[in-house]
Amino acid sequence: MRRCVPIKDFLDCGEIVNTHGIHGEVRIVPWADSPEFLCRFSTLYVDGAAIALASSRVHKGSVIARFQGVDTVEQAMTLKGKVVQLRRADAKLPEGSFFIADIIGLPVIDEEGHELGVLKEVLSPSVQQVYVVEGEREIMIPAVPSFILETNIQGGYIKVRLIEGM
Repeated sequence: MRRCVPIKDFLDCGEIVNTHGIHGEVRIVPWADSPEFLCRFSTLYVDGAAIALASSRVHKGSVIARFQGVDTVEQAMTLKGKVVQLRRADAKLPEGSFFIADIIGLPVIDEEGHELGVLKEVLSPSVQQVYVVEGEREIMIPAVPSFILETNIQGGYIKVRLIEGM
Protein backbone atom coordinates (compact mmCIF):
# COMPACT_ATOMS: atom_id res chain seq x y z
CA MET A 1 0.00 0.00 0.00
CA ARG A 2 1.61 3.23 -1.12
CA ARG A 3 0.50 6.73 -0.33
CA CYS A 4 1.85 10.16 -1.07
CA VAL A 5 2.83 12.61 1.64
CA PRO A 6 1.41 16.05 0.84
CA ILE A 7 4.04 18.50 -0.37
CA LYS A 8 3.95 21.63 1.77
CA ASP A 9 4.58 25.13 0.36
CA PHE A 10 6.26 26.23 3.61
CA LEU A 11 8.77 24.19 5.58
CA ASP A 12 9.83 24.56 9.19
CA CYS A 13 13.55 25.35 9.11
CA GLY A 14 14.49 26.44 12.62
CA GLU A 15 13.53 27.96 15.93
CA ILE A 16 14.31 31.37 17.35
CA VAL A 17 15.77 30.41 20.71
CA ASN A 18 17.01 33.73 22.03
CA THR A 19 18.04 37.28 21.34
CA HIS A 20 21.63 38.20 20.50
CA GLY A 21 23.09 41.53 21.51
CA ILE A 22 21.11 44.73 21.90
CA HIS A 23 20.33 45.66 18.29
CA GLY A 24 17.40 43.31 17.63
CA GLU A 25 19.31 40.25 16.45
CA VAL A 26 18.01 36.76 17.21
CA ARG A 27 19.68 33.35 17.44
CA ILE A 28 18.07 30.68 15.26
CA VAL A 29 18.80 26.99 15.79
CA PRO A 30 18.60 25.63 12.23
CA TRP A 31 16.70 22.48 11.32
CA ALA A 32 18.64 22.11 8.08
CA ASP A 33 21.77 20.34 6.94
CA SER A 34 23.79 23.41 7.83
CA PRO A 35 23.27 26.89 9.24
CA GLU A 36 24.77 28.28 6.02
CA PHE A 37 21.67 26.98 4.18
CA LEU A 38 19.43 29.40 6.10
CA CYS A 39 21.75 32.32 5.40
CA ARG A 40 21.00 31.96 1.67
CA PHE A 41 17.47 33.32 2.10
CA SER A 42 16.46 36.97 2.04
CA THR A 43 12.99 36.30 3.42
CA LEU A 44 11.84 33.88 6.13
CA TYR A 45 8.35 33.37 7.57
CA VAL A 46 7.20 33.59 11.17
CA ASP A 47 3.57 32.85 12.09
CA GLY A 48 2.74 32.85 8.36
CA ALA A 49 4.07 36.37 7.80
CA ALA A 50 7.02 37.14 5.54
CA ILE A 51 9.88 38.87 7.31
CA ALA A 52 12.80 40.21 5.28
CA LEU A 53 16.27 39.54 6.63
CA ALA A 54 18.42 42.63 7.09
CA SER A 55 21.42 40.41 7.84
CA SER A 56 22.36 36.86 8.79
CA ARG A 57 25.55 35.03 9.68
CA VAL A 58 26.65 31.72 11.14
CA HIS A 59 27.83 31.75 14.75
CA LYS A 60 28.69 28.56 16.69
CA GLY A 61 26.36 26.32 14.67
CA SER A 62 23.43 28.74 14.85
CA VAL A 63 22.27 31.60 12.66
CA ILE A 64 22.41 35.13 14.03
CA ALA A 65 19.76 37.08 12.12
CA ARG A 66 18.36 40.57 12.14
CA PHE A 67 14.95 41.02 10.62
CA GLN A 68 13.97 44.31 8.99
CA GLY A 69 11.87 46.33 11.41
CA VAL A 70 13.25 44.54 14.47
CA ASP A 71 15.77 46.97 15.91
CA THR A 72 15.69 46.48 19.67
CA VAL A 73 16.22 43.61 22.06
CA GLU A 74 12.62 44.09 23.26
CA GLN A 75 11.26 43.63 19.74
CA ALA A 76 13.52 40.60 19.21
CA MET A 77 12.31 39.07 22.49
CA THR A 78 8.76 38.84 21.09
CA LEU A 79 10.10 36.36 18.50
CA LYS A 80 11.70 34.02 21.04
CA GLY A 81 10.30 30.47 20.76
CA LYS A 82 8.84 31.04 17.28
CA VAL A 83 9.36 28.54 14.48
CA VAL A 84 10.94 29.97 11.35
CA GLN A 85 9.80 28.72 7.95
CA LEU A 86 11.05 29.02 4.41
CA ARG A 87 9.05 28.97 1.21
CA ARG A 88 9.77 25.81 -0.79
CA ALA A 89 9.83 27.79 -4.06
CA ASP A 90 12.71 29.90 -2.68
CA ALA A 91 14.88 26.85 -1.92
CA LYS A 92 17.02 25.53 -4.73
CA LEU A 93 18.19 22.02 -3.87
CA PRO A 94 20.85 20.11 -5.78
CA GLU A 95 19.60 17.43 -8.18
CA GLY A 96 18.59 14.30 -6.30
CA SER A 97 18.23 16.12 -2.97
CA PHE A 98 14.99 16.43 -1.03
CA PHE A 99 13.59 17.85 2.18
CA ILE A 100 13.29 15.43 5.11
CA ALA A 101 9.75 16.77 5.63
CA ASP A 102 8.85 15.26 2.24
CA ILE A 103 9.79 11.71 3.24
CA ILE A 104 8.46 11.52 6.81
CA GLY A 105 5.37 9.31 6.71
CA LEU A 106 6.29 7.54 3.47
CA PRO A 107 5.87 3.76 3.39
CA VAL A 108 9.17 1.85 3.48
CA ILE A 109 9.33 -1.32 1.40
CA ASP A 110 11.97 -4.01 1.00
CA GLU A 111 13.49 -5.21 -2.28
CA GLU A 112 10.58 -7.60 -2.85
CA GLY A 113 8.00 -4.85 -2.34
CA HIS A 114 6.85 -5.93 1.14
CA GLU A 115 5.90 -3.00 3.34
CA LEU A 116 8.05 -2.75 6.47
CA GLY A 117 6.29 0.28 7.96
CA VAL A 118 6.45 4.04 7.58
CA LEU A 119 9.34 6.44 8.02
CA LYS A 120 8.71 7.93 11.45
CA GLU A 121 11.87 9.95 12.03
CA VAL A 122 15.30 10.80 10.64
CA LEU A 123 18.05 10.86 13.25
CA SER A 124 21.34 12.68 12.77
CA PRO A 125 23.50 11.30 15.59
CA SER A 126 26.74 11.96 13.73
CA VAL A 127 27.78 12.46 10.15
CA GLN A 128 25.41 9.70 9.00
CA GLN A 129 21.63 10.00 9.15
CA VAL A 130 19.55 7.05 10.37
CA TYR A 131 15.97 6.34 9.23
CA VAL A 132 13.60 5.12 11.93
CA VAL A 133 10.89 2.92 10.42
CA GLU A 134 7.81 2.12 12.49
CA GLY A 135 5.96 -1.06 11.59
CA GLU A 136 5.44 -4.42 13.28
CA ARG A 137 8.74 -3.58 14.93
CA GLU A 138 10.94 -0.52 14.88
CA ILE A 139 13.81 -0.72 12.38
CA MET A 140 16.76 1.67 12.28
CA ILE A 141 18.38 1.90 8.85
CA PRO A 142 21.56 3.86 8.06
CA ALA A 143 20.79 6.35 5.28
CA VAL A 144 23.50 5.16 2.90
CA PRO A 145 23.17 3.88 -0.69
CA SER A 146 23.89 0.26 0.29
CA PHE A 147 20.66 0.27 2.39
CA ILE A 148 18.50 3.02 0.84
CA LEU A 149 17.94 1.80 -2.71
CA GLU A 150 15.34 4.32 -3.86
CA THR A 151 13.58 7.38 -2.47
CA ASN A 152 10.56 7.99 -4.68
CA ILE A 153 8.63 10.97 -3.33
CA GLN A 154 6.27 11.18 -6.33
CA GLY A 155 5.61 7.43 -6.19
CA GLY A 156 5.17 7.64 -2.45
CA TYR A 157 7.69 5.10 -1.11
CA ILE A 158 11.23 4.40 0.03
CA LYS A 159 12.80 1.10 -1.04
CA VAL A 160 15.45 -0.40 1.25
CA ARG A 161 17.77 -3.38 1.50
CA LEU A 162 17.92 -4.98 4.91
CA ILE A 163 20.66 -7.22 6.23
CA GLU A 164 20.33 -9.95 8.83
CA GLY A 165 19.89 -8.48 12.28
CA MET A 166 18.17 -5.26 11.19
